[in-house]
Amino acid sequence: MEKRRVVVTGLGVVSPVGSSVETAWAALSAGVNGIGPITRFDTTDYKAKLGAEVKDYDPMQYMERSECLRSDLFVRYAMGSAVQAVEESGVVGTLPPERISVYFGSGIGGLDSTSAQMGILLDRGPNRVSPFCVPMMIANMAAGAIAIRYGLKGAAMPAVTACASGANAIGEALRLIRHGYADAVVTGGTEASIVPLGVAGFANMKALSTATDPDAASLPFDARRSGFVIGEGAAALVLEAYDHALARGAKIYGEVCGYGATCDAYHITAPSPDAEGGARSMTLAMEEAGYEPGEALYINAHGTGTPLNDVGETLAIKRALGEEAARAALISSTKSMTGHMLGAAGAIEALVCLKVLETGVVPPTINLREKDPDCDLNYVPNRAVNAKVDLCLSNSLGFGGHNACLAFRRCV
Repeated sequence: MEKRRVVVTGLGVVSPVGSSVETAWAALSAGVNGIGPITRFDTTDYKAKLGAEVKDYDPMQYMERSECLRSDLFVRYAMGSAVQAVEESGVVGTLPPERISVYFGSGIGGLDSTSAQMGILLDRGPNRVSPFCVPMMIANMAAGAIAIRYGLKGAAMPAVTACASGANAIGEALRLIRHGYADAVVTGGTEASIVPLGVAGFANMKALSTATDPDAASLPFDARRSGFVIGEGAAALVLEAYDHALARGAKIYGEVCGYGATCDAYHITAPSPDAEGGARSMTLAMEEAGYEPGEALYINAHGTGTPLNDVGETLAIKRALGEEAARAALISSTKSMTGHMLGAAGAIEALVCLKVLETGVVPPTINLREKDPDCDLNYVPNRAVNAKVDLCLSNSLGFGGHNACLAFRRCV
């Protein structure tokens, strides 16, 4: 069976820099920092004080009040982004519901609900635990809720691969359509882990920046980097078979043309020092995308701002592209502005790649002030640049050794 082309016909986002595609993209292309002091709880006793919280988002724009009350915040974020993307796409109603699937990732799921209900169990006893506890905390519920909202009866699944969850969800959705198992997929990632347990857990494993200045905290590829800043939110894409999108006259943002997924099989949190797995995920994505030497590349880096990640990813890019092409590529980490949105990171960064193709604007890595000799590529420091890019790659690297790379082109 001939492999089908797959395009993106809808986008949606709920993020620390805006809760619509228009506002979030305007902020990212202008270098706006979405990081600030955590406001959800008192951080006096916590090592990490900063987060990239979602602001100005009302889930009741997208859900009934009763639905909000019985769902975790990660589902409410997912629903906001998915409704934006589905409504823009207009694909629902043009296909049998059995031919539309939902693949939506989350690295952790309902951590807020899990923590809250555990507190109730300990303080007030088992009979006071909410009957909605389990559906609020399980990581598949974002996919399930979106499918229920629109009556979509294809496969509905999460990808749960830590920081690669959003990217893996999109990549597996690509394969679902490419090989004929679905004609459209609502896909993306979501996370809501800025809660006491999440911040304490990440901080105690020394993954989080302990800086108190928002402009000196999330510092991808900078010599001063010392950890990531925890973020939250969701992003959604509607993927659709090219022939179907063309026939119905849908707006097409771009083509999802490649996907690579690998595992380091090395360590539960640290990347492999040889960067072989990350490089191979990029190579697989570029091969599927038909990359030709000399094409203009933009890479949205995983770029967390941890000491090991940024050196390893720089090495992976060099191994995948070769030294000359790596130095010619435009690379940036939008986590410098959004913080690390964990399971949602790969999804919003895929959205960024599509907007780069659409607008010709490459967003910057902000607050990149001090060069690290081991991170010696062009990370688009501090200000956006205009460039016509032929191929965009989005890298995602997750705890457990998960590596994912997505490739995007303009649709021609």
